[in-house]
Amino acid sequence: MNTGNLDTRLAAQRAAFRREAPPGLIARRADLLALRNALRARREQFAAAVTADFGHRSPYETALMEILTVVQGIDYQRHHLRQWMRSERRRVAMHFFPGRARIIYQPLGVIGILSPWNYPISLALMPLATAIAAGNRAMLKPSELTPATSALLGDMLRELFPEEKVTVVIGGADVGAAFAALPFDHIVFTGSTGVGRRVMRAASDHLVPVTLELGGKSPAIVEPKPALEQAASSIAYGKLINAGQTCIAPDYALVHEGDTAAFVTAYTNAVRKLFPGGSADPAYASIINARHYDRLRGLLDDARTHGARIIEIEAAGRNGPREDRRLPPTVVLDTAPEMALSKEEIFGPILPIVPYRNVSDAIDYVNARPRPLALYVFTRDRPFRDLVLERTTSGNVTVNDTLLHFAQDDLPFGGVGDSGMGAYHGKEGFLTLSHAKGVFDQARWNAGRLVRPPYGRITDALLRYLVR
Repeated sequence: MNTGNLDTRLAAQRAAFRREAPPGLIARRADLLALRNALRARREQFAAAVTADFGHRSPYETALMEILTVVQGIDYQRHHLRQWMRSERRRVAMHFFPGRARIIYQPLGVIGILSPWNYPISLALMPLATAIAAGNRAMLKPSELTPATSALLGDMLRELFPEEKVTVVIGGADVGAAFAALPFDHIVFTGSTGVGRRVMRAASDHLVPVTLELGGKSPAIVEPKPALEQAASSIAYGKLINAGQTCIAPDYALVHEGDTAAFVTAYTNAVRKLFPGGSADPAYASIINARHYDRLRGLLDDARTHGARIIEIEAAGRNGPREDRRLPPTVVLDTAPEMALSKEEIFGPILPIVPYRNVSDAIDYVNARPRPLALYVFTRDRPFRDLVLERTTSGNVTVNDTLLHFAQDDLPFGGVGDSGMGAYHGKEGFLTLSHAKGVFDQARWNAGRLVRPPYGRITDALLRYLVR
């Protein structure tokens, strides 16, 4: 694609934004409903496109993790949009009476959305739906690593919206870099921390604010013994859905040093219950491409070189790599800080198990590393839970399960530190992509006139009262 065309598209959207009044409640709800219904109508097409892009991914996984997420998120937005759009009264100090203060929420203008390949539907359409709910226009750049899904997104959105309202940009990394450098009114980016830094650097030239959802090494802290079985089952699901290619997947498990063997057994049993066919199971996804598959194999080779024990959890009689890039669920024991998988976000079906002596030891391990996008704590002990929540900082937390905070439409979703900045989902998404304009309405007769020149005794008395 000619990157010069991007400026033309942005100029057309900005001109339309200036020319037309901000859309009202009815128009926004109608656009959201049209997006919702179009996605539902193409559910099977999207499932097939995702499978074509990945090599294999269960259509049930696409329906649950992508289609359902967007449909429910849009339903929540449509239900609450009237309340979010209302102006908000604010307090006025006594000496400004009877003036009135309020906040009105206005669309920012044109939102740039850079979406990733791992959930190519939901991580493109939820930011788009949020931009629409806030009354904005949007340009969407989906990932080049999922070409079939990106093409289908483009076709659907062209049918739904004129280009002056929503436009889809298809292209590779060069197009993505040019896209990030455009003078948008806000950019929403989901992806790796390294690329997020480049996006923020490019956006800074035009002082474009950014929302970055970046990922990182999200820990799962398991209380000794009581939480073991439940933790193993939940971590297996959170780790292995989409073959671990999930930004909030548990990256590693912190397990008490006396429970390591029991946890490996429980985790192995949980994996075999979820995927009886091992890496050949129809519910188990492929790694997106050969480069990422080789990267994950390289992490395992590096760990093995440094003395780690590698345990592949495979179906009986199944050995060797599969041709469709399905990497077996794998546990890594005896990890060391110098291993690559101890430092890099894994983003695959590999679970390092890190032993700890006490809860403070586990907390210190987490806090010695960049702040993660998600944190999971498994415990039936309230003081244990509260200590972890109080002394760690992460994007969001799920207690006694994994991933489910993402599905709560009324919770903000976003990272902190290296895992991102800003939040979207629910009301926080609406606020992020709106301008909160403060308005003060002055009354005809007001006390403010008493503190204007010429000053005198009344002014002196009033000032002495106000700063008493």
